Amino acid sequence: MEVKVPDIGDFDDVPVIEILVAVGDEVAEETPLIVLESDKATMEVPSPAAGKVTSIEVAVGDKVAEGTVIVQLEAAEAAASAEAEPEGGNVEDKPEAPAQGYGDSPGPATQPVSAGTDAPTSSGIPEDADVKVQVAVLGAGPGGYTAAFRAADLGLSVALIDKGETLGGVCLNVGCIPSKALLHIAKVLTEAEEMAEAGVSFGKPTIDIDHVRAWKNDVVGRLTGGLEGLAKQRKVQVVRGSGEFTSPNSIKVGDTVVGFEHCIIASGSEASTLPFLPDDPRIMDSTSALEVEEIPERLLVIGGGIIGLEMATVYDALGSKVTVVELLDQLIPGADKDLVRVLEKRIKGRYEAIHLKTGVEAVEAGPDGLKVKFGDSEETFDRILVAVGRRPNGKVIGADAAGVTVDERGFIASDSQMRTNVPHIFSIGDVRGEPMLAHKATHEGVLAAEVIAGHDVSWDVRSIPSVAYTDPEVAWTGLTETQAKADGIEYEIGAFPWAASGRALSVGRSDGLTKLVVEPGTNRVLGAGIVGVNAGELLAEAVLAIEAGLDAEDIALTIHPHPTLSETVGFAAEMAEGTITDIMPKRKKKA
Repeated sequence: MEVKVPDIGDFDDVPVIEILVAVGDEVAEETPLIVLESDKATMEVPSPAAGKVTSIEVAVGDKVAEGTVIVQLEAAEAAASAEAEPEGGNVEDKPEAPAQGYGDSPGPATQPVSAGTDAPTSSGIPEDADVKVQVAVLGAGPGGYTAAFRAADLGLSVALIDKGETLGGVCLNVGCIPSKALLHIAKVLTEAEEMAEAGVSFGKPTIDIDHVRAWKNDVVGRLTGGLEGLAKQRKVQVVRGSGEFTSPNSIKVGDTVVGFEHCIIASGSEASTLPFLPDDPRIMDSTSALEVEEIPERLLVIGGGIIGLEMATVYDALGSKVTVVELLDQLIPGADKDLVRVLEKRIKGRYEAIHLKTGVEAVEAGPDGLKVKFGDSEETFDRILVAVGRRPNGKVIGADAAGVTVDERGFIASDSQMRTNVPHIFSIGDVRGEPMLAHKATHEGVLAAEVIAGHDVSWDVRSIPSVAYTDPEVAWTGLTETQAKADGIEYEIGAFPWAASGRALSVGRSDGLTKLVVEPGTNRVLGAGIVGVNAGELLAEAVLAIEAGLDAEDIALTIHPHPTLSETVGFAAEMAEGTITDIMPKRKKKA
């Protein structure tokens, strides 16, 4: 029989983005045959009956419409009749019809393939692959392991490929988690020191740096060990080593070839460096800085972004004299200046120096330290932390062998369903593009896994929060004032200074500000920014408000517990509504 494109609504010339079967495949009724993509969604065309595929009449890239013939199918009844009276010899056993998706969701046409077993060649998996799965995930950071676990939960066979000794990627091993463990120590040290203003003094703390490092490593170990257990529980096969594509359906990891039907690239990013720096162990990136091998007397931080300032917070609390050099005209580029100003005022009183609009020109390593030339100065430091950003790992995974496009910076772009230019290969996380944030990667990973399993989902996010875990924390989400001005967007601001917060005053930290960016007329919440103690924890309410399309009145009418810092979000909403103006008048901004 001829299998034709059914009624697909008011769509003509819809491109074929994936063919799920091959000539000779046995298919069950409703087994997906091809995938089409309109400007609104992707859709699978199922088989109207069980049978064998005798020919495929379309190719990837062809455009089809209702009535287009896509496959010739020999119905199962006819095949059974022909096999009932063989001309001679024994009738060969026929393979079972492929499974029809996974759970209650439509899925790929092939049966689930257990790692290490023979896979159907129609899937594109090389016959000689050592590991054969439906989904290979390249990279085991927050995006990668989340994608792998979600795919496994949806009934897919999964291989998780990673070069690290433990799962978790940069974030869990040498990034988010260990840095926050050290930042907690820094917070306790600083708060104890500043309690003297309230009449409570402690002696000078004794810092056992080896014990600090061991405690930090224990925190990391508990998390990464838990991931190993979750992988085993879900029967996710972990393949250790650096992976490189060798074809559109295979990745080589050392001597092991992983064959896959779909792949999720979650290869992350690595720290950028400066080409003129000497090779010296006293020059650290964020990874080596987290080892806290010693507490240098003088530390230079090159780069005033989030990573540099978080590590500066740690080393300052441990006792180092910190100098920060930033090439741009403000710290934490991307955050609004009024938020950063609060942070800058505090650390200027603690750090040795902060140099903006200044670049490092040369570094000379000597026995007495590292001599650094920047601006009009030449100074010597015991250690240097280089925190000038991160670059994606798209160029180191052999993506060209799979036909995957990598841009000049190393990013691998993907659409709203995380598909790259090769439809069965997906990209998520840092390698997909800015912002390079772990929580963004996890949501992308879940979505990619669900798309592969046949779910009709796509990326539709209004608000991705960012947090600098400095002291004070700086957090923002949605539309910033900086972005609104640059894009010519009209906006209004409702801002509440923490000097008027009872809770902030009672904890001795009134150096904060909470503001909402709202749409003129409707007061719909477009963005938010908070600087102060635990700003990152407070931001979630604004993220939800933006996603839900709420206006400032919705937040203002929500009863916040008293006395708390969360009240400042409610007060900022009241400022935006104009119901309180005695503290700070509502600001109107026009592009």
